[in-house]
Amino acid sequence: MKTGTLTPILLSVLIASVVAEKKPNPKLPSGWRVHDMARPLPAVVTPGATASEAPSDAIVLFDGTDLSEWTGSVSTNKKHFNPEGRALWEVEGGYMEITPTGGLTSKRAFGDIQMHLEWASPSPAKGLGQGRGNSGIFFMGRYEVQILDCHENTAYADGMTAAVYGQTPALANACRKPGEWQTYDILFTAPRFNGDMLISPAYITVIHNGVLVQNHTELLGPTRHKGLPAYTPHAEKLPISLQDHNNPVRFRNIWVREL
Repeated sequence: MKTGTLTPILLSVLIASVVAEKKPNPKLPSGWRVHDMARPLPAVVTPGATASEAPSDAIVLFDGTDLSEWTGSVSTNKKHFNPEGRALWEVEGGYMEITPTGGLTSKRAFGDIQMHLEWASPSPAKGLGQGRGNSGIFFMGRYEVQILDCHENTAYADGMTAAVYGQTPALANACRKPGEWQTYDILFTAPRFNGDMLISPAYITVIHNGVLVQNHTELLGPTRHKGLPAYTPHAEKLPISLQDHNNPVRFRNIWVREL
C-alpha cells in the first residue's frame, strides 16, 4: 500500500478518536455520568477480623458483657415485678439468656439496617413444634423473623426457623443442633409512608448459617398471629425487639449497620 493513501485513513481515525474523547459519557439514572471522576467515593469501613465480628461503623447492641443497650418489659405483676422496665435477662459467659420476664427492646431506633445476630436453642431440647426454642426478632417492634429450634422438629411452615412469621416460610431449613450457635445475617428495608398511604412495603433478606433463606422478601404488613397483616403508618425509625416466648434461648454478638 502506498504511504500517500494510508495517511488520510490514519488522520481520519485520529480525528474520530479525539472527538470520541471529548464527547461526555452518558448519564446514569442517578444523574451521574458513567465513570464520573467527580462522583463521591464509598466511605471506608474496616471489616471485622471475621465475617461475624462487627465492622468499624457498626452499632454493637450486645457484646457479651451487659444489657446497657436494652430495656425490658414494664410489669406490675407480682411474679415478674418490673415497674421500671429494666432488662432482666441473664448475662453470663459472653451471652444473654431469656428469662421469663418479658422481651427486650433496643434503646435506639432503626430504619433500614444490616443486622448480625447469633442464637442458640436450649440443649437438651424440650418440647415440640412451636414449644421448642421459640423466640423472634421484631424489626421496628412489629415485623418478625422467627427463631425456633427446627432441627428434627417441625411446625407450620410460616412459623418455622427464619420464616417471616405468619407470612413467608424460609427457603430452606438450615438449623444446627440444639445448643450449637447459629447465625442470622439480615438486611431489613423499612416501609415508606406518605401520610396514611403506603408508598413501598418492607423487604427482608435473611442468611441463616450461611444459607440464603429469605431473598428480598416483601412483607405484607406487621406480624399477626392467626390473622392477615395490614400496614398502618408509623415512624421512619423504631426500636428492635427480642421476644420472650418462655424458652431459654441464648443470644450473643448482636450488631447493626444503618443503611
